Amino acid sequence: MKFLIDNWMLLSIALASGAMLLWPLLSSSLNAGALSAGAAVQLINRERAVVIDVSEPSEFAAGRVGGSKNVPLEQFEDKLPAVVKNKALPLILVCTSGIRSKRALAMAKKLGYEQAQVLGGGLKAWKEANLPLDKA
Repeated sequence: MKFLIDNWMLLSIALASGAMLLWPLLSSSLNAGALSAGAAVQLINRERAVVIDVSEPSEFAAGRVGGSKNVPLEQFEDKLPAVVKNKALPLILVCTSGIRSKRALAMAKKLGYEQAQVLGGGLKAWKEANLPLDKA
């Protein structure tokens, strides 16, 4: 016990550095199962994946993944079957940050789109990868 009291600063530094070492593992597990921007490009090019942007129309007009279709989250369950009729095609769900697209993923799976995936980090990650954006 005396050792802990005498070396409290050394122990706190050791705990802080351990936490910093674990941070990348914890933050990557938050995006577990999500596609990286590079993997999304490969899926689009090789398997003709359909990109669905669940952002609001004003956000969609400001910038979007090339060839993506806008289906706002509030209308997702109603409009998705009309926009993507082939449920066997891979879907890539995108929004500004990746949060809304995660909610849309559950809805897409419920509708039978088993190959639906989320772009990890959303449009922000797409921009950070220096990939092109279309604008209205």
